[in-house]
Amino acid sequence: QVQLVESGGGLVQPGGSLRLSCAASGIAFRFYGMAWHRQAPGNQRELVADITRVGSTNYADSVKGRFTISRDNAKNTVYLQMNNLKPEDTAVYYCNVPLLQEWGQGTQVTVSS
Repeated sequence: QVQLVESGGGLVQPGGSLRLSCAASGIAFRFYGMAWHRQAPGNQRELVADITRVGSTNYADSVKGRFTISRDNAKNTVYLQMNNLKPEDTAVYYCNVPLLQEWGQGTQVTVSS
């Protein structure tokens, strides 16, 4: 059974940083691309960033230059480093295995002064 557990969310001031982690189990992690999505209240879930099994990355225009997705196959973990956070980044962030359509439970990120 696939399990994805996100952590690292919280409350941060504008301009601050957070690093989200997603620990995966139940899959041969190194063979799968991974992604981060987010959903703000009243909005649809949107793709933030994804990373292929060989490490190629893709970002939403709204986070380019501020967010970095990475993976550690030895730890079965994907990360999202978020810098220069803005209030509009406030959302629940979800880890995802696109090929399997498996989702984590989400972690709340709130950017507010």
